[in-house]
Amino acid sequence: MFYENFGYIFFFIIILIFLFLLLFFKRKRKGQIELSINEIIAPSGYAYDPCQDIFYSRIDAWQKDFGYCRLYDEVAPSLSLIFDCEPIEFEYGNKRWMIELWKGQYGMTTGCEIGVYNTDQPDIDIPGVFKGPYYNCADYDDHLYLSFVLRKNQEFLFKRNDRHWWLTGFILGEFSEPYELTMEASITLKDKLMRDAFVEALMQKGYNYRNMRVVHTTVCILFDKPYSRQPYMRLHGTDKIYQNNNRILCETFQELTKGYDSMPEKIRVLKHKSPKLFNMVVNMGRPTQLYKDFELIKQFLRS
Repeated sequence: MFYENFGYIFFFIIILIFLFLLLFFKRKRKGQIELSINEIIAPSGYAYDPCQDIFYSRIDAWQKDFGYCRLYDEVAPSLSLIFDCEPIEFEYGNKRWMIELWKGQYGMTTGCEIGVYNTDQPDIDIPGVFKGPYYNCADYDDHLYLSFVLRKNQEFLFKRNDRHWWLTGFILGEFSEPYELTMEASITLKDKLMRDAFVEALMQKGYNYRNMRVVHTTVCILFDKPYSRQPYMRLHGTDKIYQNNNRILCETFQELTKGYDSMPEKIRVLKHKSPKLFNMVVNMGRPTQLYKDFELIKQFLRS
């Protein structure tokens, strides 16, 4: 009886081994593809999250070297970065701090950001160009626990959380108007003193307990319509032009990658079919052109 069944048992074992090897090499290949996409977009300062199909900024992103000043937001619309921004400035621990929220259309991506910055230096004054504070990106000791949920017309898009200086998320090929997006942000401050300074700055900005909630040292903010003055270049006419171009880019991306399910496959196809769009992917989010004035800024920073 044993010998009669041995053939079936042996055949069954061979099938199991075959399925195991097939699954093993499939997973290995998938891992290699995902590694490849992160290698491709490394110059952008971002990485890819296959679970949510989004791109996000790395903790060591090159953008950290350039700090922040209002000039960056003013220049952004000319680079097709059409976003709402909400800078919240306050003082804590002998430093001036600025925590800023952004949401909108970044060229070929829909996304949002939370940035944490501070400085102990006086304002810079670049005659005819810019006058105001220049902030450093928060160093490791000043990283804060950040989280957000981004929705479009009340529909969930993605969420992220991390201890970071710049928490972001971007959906490639998704087109949105800034007013369609709602960001539910959560920021955990270092202590009650810092929390109170931050909350006071929010309330001076126009927030209240209908769109802000405080739990211990964590402040939750509903970022829907910004209270801050938006960049001067955010004009209805120019926004319409830039957004029309952004919409076309997104539609072109969707058309060129139609029929491909995974983002790594879409990126490879894009590289073959449209090198121009592929280069835009490599320079997604905040491109190097945004920081073109940094060399000028450096001359006015106190050494």
